[in-house]
Amino acid sequence: MVKCRVLDLGLVSYEKAYDLQRKLHKFRREGRIDDVLILLEHEPVVTMGRGGKRDNILVSDELLQSKGIRVFEIDRGGDVTLHCPGQLVGYPILDLKIYGKNIHRYLRNLEEVIIRSLKVYGINGQRIENHTGVWVGGRKVASIGIGIKGWVTFHGFALNINSDLSYFSLIRPCGFESRMVTSMSEILGRSVEPKDFRRQLIEQFREVFNLQMEEHGKQVSTLDSKEIVSCSL
Repeated sequence: MVKCRVLDLGLVSYEKAYDLQRKLHKFRREGRIDDVLILLEHEPVVTMGRGGKRDNILVSDELLQSKGIRVFEIDRGGDVTLHCPGQLVGYPILDLKIYGKNIHRYLRNLEEVIIRSLKVYGINGQRIENHTGVWVGGRKVASIGIGIKGWVTFHGFALNINSDLSYFSLIRPCGFESRMVTSMSEILGRSVEPKDFRRQLIEQFREVFNLQMEEHGKQVSTLDSKEIVSCSL
């Protein structure tokens, strides 16, 4: 059984998290570390994947700047999306050579992790053909956009738990209207304890990918890269 270290980082800026992903991705390709699952939240930020269209950002750069929201063009699949507090972001750093070099299966497995996690809360998550992600009642609750280099994954998924959905009015998330986005708290009519949900998601990740999950003992909110990289060695 392959080992996978879980790093639960709390609220982290996009720049710092991306820098950490690059370090861990390099180390995984070199065989210096086991698989890693990074879990965190981001300060408000818009990201545009390789298939992104600037027209799907509905407001000016000046307005985004006034709200403290930056735009990053990044090396993942997919279009425009938005990250904000209350959204659980997962960045799996997995060596797909172990999993048969099957990108389609990897995407479906990420969806399955989320669908199973939602089911624990009585939410019926679904797939929609030709649209990667997880949907509830025709509205998107989780987005997936990945990158793969040397058969090692980076980027990943973003699941709205208690997200402020008004942020999504600034964009067409993945090319859809903002009203097509929902959250667990909106579906359930109550807030969800993030720590409890993360615990469920880690368990489902373990089962779907058949991994031995090892959690770092403390939450690292300051993201000292030397400390966190050492946690994964």
